[in-house]
Amino acid sequence: MTKPKLTIRDVAIKAGVAVSSVSRVLNNHPSASESMIRRVQGAVTELDFRPNPAAKSLRTGTSRIIGLVVRDLSNSFYTEMMKGMEEVLHKSGYSLLVMNSDIDSDSDLSKLAGLASIHVDAIFLATSTDKSEEKIKAISKFKGFVVILDRDFANLPVGTVLSDHANGVYLATKDLIELGHRNIALIAGTTEIRPTRERCRGFLDALKESSISNESNTPITGIASTSLARAATKKLMNLPEENRPTAIISGGIDVTMGALECLTEMGLTPGKDISFIACDDLPWLQIMRPRISTVSRDYKNFGSTAANLMISMLTGQKSETILLPTIYESRDTSQVV
Repeated sequence: MTKPKLTIRDVAIKAGVAVSSVSRVLNNHPSASESMIRRVQGAVTELDFRPNPAAKSLRTGTSRIIGLVVRDLSNSFYTEMMKGMEEVLHKSGYSLLVMNSDIDSDSDLSKLAGLASIHVDAIFLATSTDKSEEKIKAISKFKGFVVILDRDFANLPVGTVLSDHANGVYLATKDLIELGHRNIALIAGTTEIRPTRERCRGFLDALKESSISNESNTPITGIASTSLARAATKKLMNLPEENRPTAIISGGIDVTMGALECLTEMGLTPGKDISFIACDDLPWLQIMRPRISTVSRDYKNFGSTAANLMISMLTGQKSETILLPTIYESRDTSQVV
């Protein structure tokens, strides 16, 4: 036979207090005395009572749940970012509910609608595109707080946390130019999201500043998978020598993996046969030999920064835009031509 579910009335009987007293303790009301808290908490522990979050949400008008929609959970950036978020949110009594849109714009919208329907208090968004009027309308309709993660939705009253991709790629490109490179390839993902657009901007700014302009230096975008990155890299490396890149900058984790796989298959060694710089660092890049040069960002700090911004907004502070740095680190694969 199934045991009947415990209610706060059972806790009140066990503690020998009124139901209203149990409610005050469970909701951290300032009028609850120390002795009352001890009695109620003792009864809660003895009965193994767990409050019903849905019922509490109806009573208080808050769920203490914050939603997160990301474009691709397989990306290690989001895994580390979520660790940073959860550390901050847990301390403030919030839980994180994660949804993956699988790089699908329609799925972004359905996930956002789903989170709104269960009355989460707020939402973090790292959508598959920031070029969508439908998304802007959906975000505007959401009644809670929103923090946008590395996306560019103009004129929305939301918090935003960004990475300075442009500066990191600019510094990487300038270093390659100073090492004598003139044919430099940037292979990147979709321009439907801000990181790719910013990486292209930093790359082109560095070339323009150095008065370098040729077809070989046109960014290759829309590379959304390791297989596409392998194909794009192979095509570049099979160009005639005068057009073939002497350096590659890979704009993102999937691109890095695909490009390095291609170079290995072709018997080419980064740092010896071609210079190579990866955007976004990974643990295995640091132990590879030769060590891969990177434009990196602190994934966990990105998450904790976003969470702290969200908490500040939930407690009455104004929304703001925060720009976090990227760092170019020259390792073994940034070499003289």
